Amino acid sequence: MNIRKAVLSDAKGIAKVHVDSWRTTYANIIAEDYLNQLSYEKREKMWISGIPNGGVYVAENDEGTIVGFSSGGKERSGEYPGFSGELYAIYILQEYQGRGLGKALVKPIIKELQDQQIESMLVCVLEENNSRLFYEALGGKRIDSIKIEMGGEEFNELIYGWEQIGSLHSR
Repeated sequence: MNIRKAVLSDAKGIAKVHVDSWRTTYANIIAEDYLNQLSYEKREKMWISGIPNGGVYVAENDEGTIVGFSSGGKERSGEYPGFSGELYAIYILQEYQGRGLGKALVKPIIKELQDQQIESMLVCVLEENNSRLFYEALGGKRIDSIKIEMGGEEFNELIYGWEQIGSLHSR
């Protein structure tokens, strides 16, 4: 497996992982109709816009196919004083989960945040998403729970935080 900074030509591969992993991760959580309407093309356009802003990394298998990605940067909500960075997204195709790619994809986000003198980070995750256990295993502390709306439904979203992201390197 290879972890590297994303380039514009990765947008299509990232979009495929994004849509496919949403469909597996959120099956039985988010309405099937909502998941079925997700579009590779729309996600690709989103990533074409986002990649140049930085903070996007990909995981490639031995054949050079993108099988996971992460993105992060400055905390976006302004609602959590003391947490300056944010892990925006991390998705890995189901068949590649459980192989250490999650940790490998978090590390370059941490380095990029630290290069910006950011030492704290948070992440948002749906309460019903078992990936919250990954963040707990990385030492994330639950700092809030909020209600969000998606596809006409309301969900609980948990906010996990790390006051010192330097500690994540040792996990």
